[in-house]
Amino acid sequence: MANTYEAIATVTVGSGGAANIEFTSIPATYKDLCILTSLRSNRATVVYDTGRIRFNSDSGNNYTASRRLYGDGSSAFSDAPAITNSGIFEMPTASGATASTFGNIQIYIPNYTSGNYKSFSNDGVSENNSATSFATLIAGLWNSTSAITSITLTPFAGTLWSEYSTATLYGIKNS
Repeated sequence: MANTYEAIATVTVGSGGAANIEFTSIPATYKDLCILTSLRSNRATVVYDTGRIRFNSDSGNNYTASRRLYGDGSSAFSDAPAITNSGIFEMPTASGATASTFGNIQIYIPNYTSGNYKSFSNDGVSENNSATSFATLIAGLWNSTSAITSITLTPFAGTLWSEYSTATLYGIKNS
């Protein structure tokens, strides 16, 4: 069956930055959700940041520690960050990277209205034009049987998403 992507909402960060990007009132009319982003945070002195994802404003310890694979062209590693009050995603570019570069991330959330716990995955890339590029894959689990009706994306170590950061939420139907 072919999948049909429909844009639900797009957020573009304006002048001065934004503490979060939020999608609210997500309709229950799709099978899966996908978020495509182009992000940069104000985290100082480093070239990339991590993002935090929360569903339905849940900041309790209801997230299973994510599994992460990471590489930068010269080394690779795998780990499970011990973060349980949110999911994580990577690779937003940070303010220590080449000016005007943004990390690109796709976050995929299957079966977001089901009565089961909600899995999510993301793949992201970031670069510092003068030296390094990074790639990562992450899988996580939100331990809730509630349908996802809102999603919030915040920087993990930085405090703001930089101007021109964007995120688009897509609903996916099987047709």
